[in-house]
Amino acid sequence: MIQLEGRGNKAACSLCRCGGEDLPIYRCRDCFGIEMVCQSCVVECYRCNPLHRIEEWMQDFFKCVSLKSLGLRIQLGHNPGEVCLNKQRANGDNFTVVDAHEIHEIGLDFCGCETAQIHHIQLLCARWFSATSSKPQTAATFAVMEFFHLLSFESKVSPYEFYHSLSRRTDNTRITPIKDRYSAFLRMVREWRNLKLLKRSGRGHHPNGIGTTQEGDCVVLCPACPQPGINLPEGWEKAEPRWVYALFLSIDANFRLKRKAVSSDKRDPSLNNGSSYFVEEKHYKSYLAERVTLPQERSACISHNAVNMADTKSSRGLAATGVGTIDCARHEMKLASGVGDLQKGEKYINMDYLVFSVIVGSGAAVLNLSYDIACQWHKKLWARLASMPDRLQFDRKNKTVRFFVPKFHINAHIPACQTNFLFNYSKGVGCTDGEAPERGWVNVNRVATSTKEMGPGARRDTLDNNFGDWNWKKVTTFSHVLLHKLKESVRSAKIHGDELAELQSTIDDVSLNAWKSEVEAWEDDSSQPNPFESRIAPMTQMTVRLQLAENEAHDLQAGINVSLHDEVSLFILISTGLDLEDQQRRLCADATTLGVHATEIQKAKICTRSNALLRKIELWTTIQTLYMPTVSLLRSASELTREASNNADRPENLLLWLPSSLGTEYSCDRKLQELEWDLCFAQAHDALNKLKYDMAHAALIVLGPILGKVAWEGKLRVLHVADLRTLGDIGPGQSEGTRDISWIWKVLGALDNDNAGLQDCLWIEWCKARAREGRWSKEVLLLLEEMRRVIEFFKWQAKWWKDRGTAAIFVKPAHQEGGLAYAARQAHIRLTMVKHVQELWVAVPSIVQSQLLPDDEDDTAETADVLLTIEGPPADDKEGSPADDKEGTDI
Repeated sequence: MIQLEGRGNKAACSLCRCGGEDLPIYRCRDCFGIEMVCQSCVVECYRCNPLHRIEEWMQDFFKCVSLKSLGLRIQLGHNPGEVCLNKQRANGDNFTVVDAHEIHEIGLDFCGCETAQIHHIQLLCARWFSATSSKPQTAATFAVMEFFHLLSFESKVSPYEFYHSLSRRTDNTRITPIKDRYSAFLRMVREWRNLKLLKRSGRGHHPNGIGTTQEGDCVVLCPACPQPGINLPEGWEKAEPRWVYALFLSIDANFRLKRKAVSSDKRDPSLNNGSSYFVEEKHYKSYLAERVTLPQERSACISHNAVNMADTKSSRGLAATGVGTIDCARHEMKLASGVGDLQKGEKYINMDYLVFSVIVGSGAAVLNLSYDIACQWHKKLWARLASMPDRLQFDRKNKTVRFFVPKFHINAHIPACQTNFLFNYSKGVGCTDGEAPERGWVNVNRVATSTKEMGPGARRDTLDNNFGDWNWKKVTTFSHVLLHKLKESVRSAKIHGDELAELQSTIDDVSLNAWKSEVEAWEDDSSQPNPFESRIAPMTQMTVRLQLAENEAHDLQAGINVSLHDEVSLFILISTGLDLEDQQRRLCADATTLGVHATEIQKAKICTRSNALLRKIELWTTIQTLYMPTVSLLRSASELTREASNNADRPENLLLWLPSSLGTEYSCDRKLQELEWDLCFAQAHDALNKLKYDMAHAALIVLGPILGKVAWEGKLRVLHVADLRTLGDIGPGQSEGTRDISWIWKVLGALDNDNAGLQDCLWIEWCKARAREGRWSKEVLLLLEEMRRVIEFFKWQAKWWKDRGTAAIFVKPAHQEGGLAYAARQAHIRLTMVKHVQELWVAVPSIVQSQLLPDDEDDTAETADVLLTIEGPPADDKEGSPADDKEGTDI
């Protein structure tokens, strides 16, 4: 690298290759090699490469020098080397070109011949993008525009950062003044993005021109979603099962994509103007203005902030507090007219408009809508539809619409919502989780900082551009993603199918038929009893404590009071003691995890908890001596014999001497023993669910003989690791012939089928196993249908581009040829994608057919039809293979 700072092996060359008298003191930084040439050779050789960077040898170092200063002038409108008899210098002769290497000042001449194009067209023909159509003084090369375009997607670099990186690359010392063309570059970026959007969506090939572009015409469509007239078979509207052709939509809001209250739509209009993912702004804002005073209905579910805080969301200094979006729930793609600004939180009026904008344009007959507040939002949805603008109205008589809450969000809802809006127990949804927007936000949130400062039009166009790139990347990964999902789904369907069959083999036919009838009735009508909920009230500590407290209150009303303390009764004493034991265990566990490198803050927290616990224990033991006098003697004796160690004096290690600790050697009030028994018995049941069981079980062992409790040992046994398994699992060392059901499933009764507790457990376990098997088997069918749709979509799109090429009407022959060439290349790309996916999915039939269930005739027939399409011959063998193509960025 140091050698290249000098002339290297070329130092001995005193003559230029042309043989002229001028010294070879120039070299190019961008050409291959380090050949030195003279000035005349530089000017002549670089007429075809006018933006290469030249260095001049200054006797002891190289200095950058412009080709303009060496006498090179670039002539547009003619081939390199040709002379224009009527050349016209660029305005002011200070033309600037932004290139991927640096920012150049060049000597530029336009052609002034009679047949010459206007100046900005001459620049475009040279692959230079003009900053203005009137007296241009700045342009950017197509190469730098394409490079920045992709870089803005992958690294989320802003135009400011990119331009000033080029500026520093041009001169990193800031000694040489460089004309500031940042504003011009911003303008070019916006125009470039919009023109590329129109070109890629075929609007330039429309017979009536780009003026006919409608809302949503420029989006990247999802090939795997049902697109009527594109990738669905004839008669799909009446075909069964209907759920195979359902459209899955995810609704969400993002409050990181804010926009400050700068500029306006008049000063900074959107170039896309609703043709892409953002809804058309004029209609949207008009709709919102008419309903701005409507109150927001409050949520009845967990006071969900997205609903209840919508009117109080801070919007100071903001024109938009975020965006709402409608995504394809299964493929994570943004949908046409499915994005809009939020002015003050996640209000229904905003989200309704976006949802209906998507539904009207979809044509789907079955809709599965996923929304984290679906439980509240859906209640008066159809009433709100009636008040929508006419263009968003649709006939919902022939549509089936179901509402869900995404799987990650469902646990924050009340039990009733978890029952009615859960994906897991619903038919025909496969393994959809509804969290698609959350995964998409990770990508676009990286531009939130820069878009926050933009005007309204620039921000919408920038986000549209990023959404389109996200969609295209999804399209290009379908071949691998769908195949991976299918393999996983087939494997899981097999596992859960076997698990269900194994479980059903242990259940008698009468019970099984009854259960099937009940769960199918609930699936058809959610108002029926929920089969996934236990029908036997479980024993819990809270239930027992409430019962004991009520018994105590009844005794007081009856004039029976055996308490020796005005505020602490026998029940309060024992229950508080058990709580203190629990706090001791927690403190001991947390103190053990500190380690030798604990921080001062961590040590301070443990010390504070320890002091508080010690004060509680001292207060409790003072009252304990009233009810258990023997404890004071035992505590004194233990203090005399206790080893002198710090750990022995810690509050978490102090023995509380509850009745179970006294055993049979010391007397204790039987009432206290019975209270501890009741509470520990309930605690043991709770602990089975929490896998913390041993201490409660040890107390039961001591108190059982004292109180004459003997039958409990057959129910609450010693808990081993091998016991921690669900119904249907096989324990260590067991086989199918010797397996049994873990005793933890038998605590409610014996194994006979007449036991209500066991029947309830088996019933719920069977319902869940059936739902798991159904989810995975239906996921396989959905994926196969989506694979078929992808192939059909690419075929349709290839034909669409071929038709576009012949339908376009261009005035000039050169334009006509370009239009045909672009349409043919786009068609070729889609046919190549068809061939690629069919070659990659060639093993799909063998993967799936081995797992088909012979007794499920409908699913088997449906699967066979899909497989026939997937394993069909490539669409066009003449179009080449993926290995033959290396498509550029101009997809």
